[in-house]
Order: sequence, then C-alpha cells, then structure tokens
Amino acid sequence: MRITDVLAGLSALLWFGVIAFIVMVAIQTARGQKLKNSRLVILGGLVAAILVTTLSAGLVFVEPQERGVVISAIAPRGYRETALEPGLRWIVPFVERVVLYPISRQTYTMSIAAFEGDIQGDDSITARTSDGQEIYVDASVIYQINPEDAVKVHILWQDRYANDLVRAQSRGIIRDAVSQFGVEEVVSTNRLEMVQMVNEGLAKKLGENGLILVDFVLRNITFSPEYAASVEQKQIAEQQAQQARLIVEQRRQEAQQAIETARGQAESAVIAAEGAAEARLIEARAEAEALALIQEALANNPELLTYQYITKLAPNISAMLLPSNAPFVFTLPEGTP
Repeated sequence: MRITDVLAGLSALLWFGVIAFIVMVAIQTARGQKLKNSRLVILGGLVAAILVTTLSAGLVFVEPQERGVVISAIAPRGYRETALEPGLRWIVPFVERVVLYPISRQTYTMSIAAFEGDIQGDDSITARTSDGQEIYVDASVIYQINPEDAVKVHILWQDRYANDLVRAQSRGIIRDAVSQFGVEEVVSTNRLEMVQMVNEGLAKKLGENGLILVDFVLRNITFSPEYAASVEQKQIAEQQAQQARLIVEQRRQEAQQAIETARGQAESAVIAAEGAAEARLIEARAEAEALALIQEALANNPELLTYQYITKLAPNISAMLLPSNAPFVFTLPEGTP
C-alpha cells in the first residue's frame, strides 16, 4: 500500500472522528451534560484532520511505469513544463493536481475477428491496391508515450491518443501504402517493402505527437469474396496443369525406359549371337585340328586303327564268329585263334 493511500485513509478517518465527536457533544449539550475540554478536543481534531488532508493532497506517488503531468493554478501556463518522475513527489496542495500517463508499451489492434481488436466487431482496414482490388488488413500497432513528451501528449491529446491518434493515423497510412502496390505484390513479393513503408510513415506521425512506435505488425490480409474465388479457380487450374505436366513427364520416362529396355535386349541378343558364332568357330577349328592330328597318326601308324578296334571290344569277348563268305576287312594279328 502506498503512503498516499494511507494518508488519504487517515484523513478520512480523522474527519469522520471530528464530525462524530461534534455530534456527540451536541447531543450531550442538549441533554444538559457538558463534556470537559470538548472544544479543545474538537479544535485539536480539526487541526490534525486539516494537516493530514493537506499533506495527503500535496504528496503524489508516481509509479515506475508512469509520468505525472502537473496541472497548476499558479504556474504561468497552467501546467508545469516538466513531468514528475517516478517516486514520492510534492505538489502545492489544493492548487495543483497530477494527471498520470503510462509510459509502458501499449498495443492497439485492428482485426476482422469480432473480439480480437480494441473495438468489438470487424475493425479491419479496408484498402484498395493499385490494380483496384479490395483487401482487408488486420494489424497491430505497438507503441508507448515518450517519457520526455508526456506533457506534450496531455496538451495535444489527453487520454484520446489511442483512438484519435494511433488508430486514425494507422488506418490512413496503411491505405496509402497498399495503394502503391498491386494485389499480387501486397501478398507476396513486396509485402516486406509495404510493411517498411507503413513503419516509417507511422513512426514519423507518432513521433511528432509525443509517441514512440515500437513495432508495426501486419497480422493478416483478406481478399474480397470475388477475388478469393478467382484466386481459388486460378490455383485449381495451375494444379491441374501441373498434374498434366507430371503425367506427360511420367509417360515420357516410361517410353524412354521401354526404349532403353529394348535396346538392352537387342544388344544382349547380338552379344549372345556373336558369342555362339565365336564358340562354333572355335569348335570347328578344334575339330579340324583333331582330324588333322588323327590323319597324321594313321599315316605314321597304319595298324593303329586295328588296335583301336580291338580295344573297343567288350572285355568278355574272346572269340568272334563271322560268316564263311565274309572277308576280313583287316588282317588279324598273328596268333589269333
């Protein structure tokens, strides 16, 4: 609890006590009973109540997040030119009063949603782009009173600076910035540039009136129903075109794959045929060389053929019968039975 609140409470209690005591004295006097030293008690109570009331009226406690503008009946301009700093401060009782202003950061929101903004209902900013499209902008302005300009704010705006300054300037500057760009630029390529333009314009206007712009937040951009429908149709058409391109590319890749497969099969068949031909050539060459070797062996050893014939006979054959008129095709070795 602040000391100024304690003094205010004590002042009220003293005045109540003095009045109650005066009423009690009056009642006792009407009954013919007089209280001793009643006048002295009343006088002492009045003096104490006046002193405490005067002290309570002269002391002002300024919070750290506040500045106090002193309205004075004895100052030449009707106010002190310097605002009161935080802490316990003294003003001239009954001829000066203090108006406290917050210097902490404040946010003013303008939104299309019913309960998001400072004003209930649709409070978004309606603006037109350079190509004539209507859009709705949701935005928040974060600002604060410049501690050194608290007196200036009081003189120019009093407690109307949020609605009459921040709101009005924000809406006008946003509309001006939006009108510099086309609708496609506002929502994509030049969005940051537009926000920077609003920041610069709003910071200048607020600064001229004793406020500091902390940040400008572009919350959302909404299109008119007609434009939103056209954008949706365009997106659907683009998606369909993209899908068609993907299908064509898929078919092209499948055809290319089929070509590569056929080419591979053809090359494989050629390689197989070449391999078979090469193998047959090698086999024929080997057979020819084998026949040549056999021919040479028979020429050098005429009886080799007879020997091969005999070795091919079954091992259990000891005699062979031939017809009487069958000639021998070869001469039997001597000693054959």
